[in-house]
Amino acid sequence: MIRSPLITVMVQAVRKAARGLTRDFGEVENLQVSVKGPADFVSAADRKAEDILFTELSRSRPGFSFLMEERGRVEGTDPANEWVIDPLDGTTNFLHGIPLFAISVALVRNGAPFAGVIFNPVTDELFV
Repeated sequence: MIRSPLITVMVQAVRKAARGLTRDFGEVENLQVSVKGPADFVSAADRKAEDILFTELSRSRPGFSFLMEERGRVEGTDPANEWVIDPLDGTTNFLHGIPLFAISVALVRNGAPFAGVIFNPVTDELFV
């Protein structure tokens, strides 16, 4: 499959974040969990994956803005491009040991969806 440089960057970032999620999924009972809101939990794995995605995508596209589940909005110098990140889509499944969760990364360009990657690290399913 031929991929654009942008998609390659996105896939590399989600795969790097996935390594930590996969490791933590195997030890889900040991994760520290804090209450985020009513019946809405966020795990340490969620925050670590978001940190990895932020670091990797910032490094490859330094001016882009971010909209993230945990950190919220981080303004970049390029207002036309914004990463939209859900580092652990399916947190409840993850915390209950159900292997149906994914990392979701999209690029919004000039207010419209431009590219997206969804990756389930347990099943190794990648949607581009």
